[in-house]
Amino acid sequence: MRVYLLVMLVAAAVTFLTTPFARWVAMRTGAITAVRARDVHTVPTPRLGGVAMLLGLAVAVVLASQMPFLEGVFVRDVGGVPYVDSRVWGILGAAAIVCLLGVADDIWDLDWMTKLAGQVLAAGLMAAQGVVLYTLPTGDLLTLPSSRMQLAVTILVVVVAMNAVNFVDGLDGLAAGLVAIGGTAFFLYSYVLTLRTNPDDYSSLATLVMAALVGVCVGFLPHNFNPARIFMGDSGSMVLGLVLSGAAIVVTGNIDPGVTSGAATLPAYIPLLLPLAVILLPLLDMGMAVVRRVLAGKSPFHPDRMHLHHRMLAIGHSHRRAVLILYVWTAVFAFGAVALVYWDVRTVAIGLGVAAVVALLLTLGPLRTRGRFLDDQEPTTAAQPAVPPSPTNPPRPAVPSKEA
Repeated sequence: MRVYLLVMLVAAAVTFLTTPFARWVAMRTGAITAVRARDVHTVPTPRLGGVAMLLGLAVAVVLASQMPFLEGVFVRDVGGVPYVDSRVWGILGAAAIVCLLGVADDIWDLDWMTKLAGQVLAAGLMAAQGVVLYTLPTGDLLTLPSSRMQLAVTILVVVVAMNAVNFVDGLDGLAAGLVAIGGTAFFLYSYVLTLRTNPDDYSSLATLVMAALVGVCVGFLPHNFNPARIFMGDSGSMVLGLVLSGAAIVVTGNIDPGVTSGAATLPAYIPLLLPLAVILLPLLDMGMAVVRRVLAGKSPFHPDRMHLHHRMLAIGHSHRRAVLILYVWTAVFAFGAVALVYWDVRTVAIGLGVAAVVALLLTLGPLRTRGRFLDDQEPTTAAQPAVPPSPTNPPRPAVPSKEA
């Protein structure tokens, strides 16, 4: 465990220290999110936080490759013959591709077809390096019948995860916090799974990747929590979604197919349930947005002001309270799924029900309109009052923005 915590700490430290550099690059390149009618922030804010997140992830993985404890992640022994396991480098390479794609979008505002093509390319590269969904954990292992279907399902899972995280990235600190909380639950599950399946070798690709991912999010949050000094942009949200989906795909190869009968079958579904629980709120937000926009006769990518975080603000929560309550809901779902590994279904159901009631009271109870508990503070760099255009003060064109 200490080695994984060290990887997490390194990822957090590198991300934290390099985020000011990413902010400087964003300021120099014009990658700035303008203030629009549907936005929550009130000051134009730089993005490109994903650059620092990628650096944190890369340094953590490279450091891990030099640790004897984690040698099994990078080198496999098959029949006494060692060979390089390229899956971790495939995940890192695909993350670099989507980060560069996000940087281009943050600067030049790419159209949705170009972004989708880049996402498919990155997912295909990751699959080519062995990160492929061969089976679905459905009690009895359901093997996907052909390599083409395996590739198609893998790409679909990765693309959906990337866009789900991107859709929920609408409040300061929201996406990074949700992934950090859900990723911690996933990390603990993967580590316990490794202890049970490989008692002589605690090295695990999924555990390593999740440790680095959680560290990246924790390192970025101090710069991104309200009032944010930088946004992660598409360059960050797509990296988070891709790495999370990569770990979920990898961990399906480590489940125990022997658990197949009776009430005990539910833990065998955890590799399927847990990734869904981690990004349940982003998936729900994305699904509602697509249905809402299609029914209105608009493109699924047409922006609006009806995301979950917008609804939280509409019922009376401050910016910070809305983020923290969504954190609570993510913890309820993610840790509720992990609890199935330790306790019986009835105990988990009771605990999950109590936690859901508490979360519901926080969401709809008097906290949303009473007092100043966790109300937002005024940003240290408040927006200047608007000055009417004049010959000496001509109007400036708005900076293009990309958020959906």
